Amino acid sequence: MDLIEQIWEASGLHQMSWGQFAMIGVGLMLLYLGIARKFEPLLLVTIGFGGILANIPGVEIATGDGLLHLAYMVGIETGVFPLIIFMGVGALTDFGPLLANPKTLILGAAAQFGIFATLLGALGLTQLGVLDFDAREAAAIGIIGGADGPTAIYVAGQLAPHLLGAITVAAYSYMALVPLIQPPIMRALTTERERAIEMVQLREVSARERILFPLVLLLLVAFLLPSAAPLLGMFCFGNLMRECGVVDRLSDTTQNSLINIVTIFLGLAVGSKLSAAQFLSLDTLGILILGMVAFAIGTASGVLIARVMNLFLKIPLNPLIGAAGVSAVPMAARVANRVGLEANPHNFLLMHAMGPNVAGVIGSAVAAGILIMLTSQ
Repeated sequence: MDLIEQIWEASGLHQMSWGQFAMIGVGLMLLYLGIARKFEPLLLVTIGFGGILANIPGVEIATGDGLLHLAYMVGIETGVFPLIIFMGVGALTDFGPLLANPKTLILGAAAQFGIFATLLGALGLTQLGVLDFDAREAAAIGIIGGADGPTAIYVAGQLAPHLLGAITVAAYSYMALVPLIQPPIMRALTTERERAIEMVQLREVSARERILFPLVLLLLVAFLLPSAAPLLGMFCFGNLMRECGVVDRLSDTTQNSLINIVTIFLGLAVGSKLSAAQFLSLDTLGILILGMVAFAIGTASGVLIARVMNLFLKIPLNPLIGAAGVSAVPMAARVANRVGLEANPHNFLLMHAMGPNVAGVIGSAVAAGILIMLTSQ
């Protein structure tokens, strides 16, 4: 009987808490969204599986010298993984639509308003006693509004590493749910006539423009806002490799094998922070709600600013492309195109929406630099 008791007490079921059961359920839900619904599968599958491993009692894979904890320390505490991901995103990004229509840079900037509105909201709710976040934590939560997973991970790792799991899950969940969240907001803020606006074909962008743009962008932002240089520098380097035409092997490696390898370990490392002790709290619920608010405000801001710009433009923009100012590339642009086609079957907005979409990536990196600078004083 003693032997049976020893075996039972050493088993995982005996050591399991209700919180761990709940978090394993969260991990299974993320796996379902990634596998069955195909919502951001590259991240949700790895994060979900890492979350399951982190909540199995008696297994030290997510703590101490465990593999996931070491991956977290090496790749996320140092900020290396998000920076490499940003380099890969840069190598995958085509700045042509933005260069062909520079006005859309304003839409990418406008969509970042959700970040700062949510920062102020989190601090306001803290003052009212509803939540309990300091300025650094509120800044890390606000970055969810940019719908940029690597930036959210980087900022959370710098400012609020104890909130990393909740912030990352919120950021990637809302990125995955772009096709469900954005269309109602877009339709509510535009008329049928505005959604049917057809935009003129974009001009051809020269190879020289494509090569010079990442260099000019990096130097301009780095000199004015050095704290944004790590994220934007890797992004611009990846894009320069893509456009210069002389390092195709490096560009191909960055776009494929390198970014895939890092994505695996980044997802597992983030999942290791989905432990019951860290995740199951009122603050986590607050992060999920504030993240949704941030994303909704960012979407609405881009649409509304596009409408304001049309008051001064001879050739109007379709305001739907303003919603693509959030950094969910290229999903937000595809959603804008789909909603535009519903209003006008001849309305192809995809390439036009890619302008504010890639501008949103730049905007979220700049916003991250501003938040890090302001909260590190």
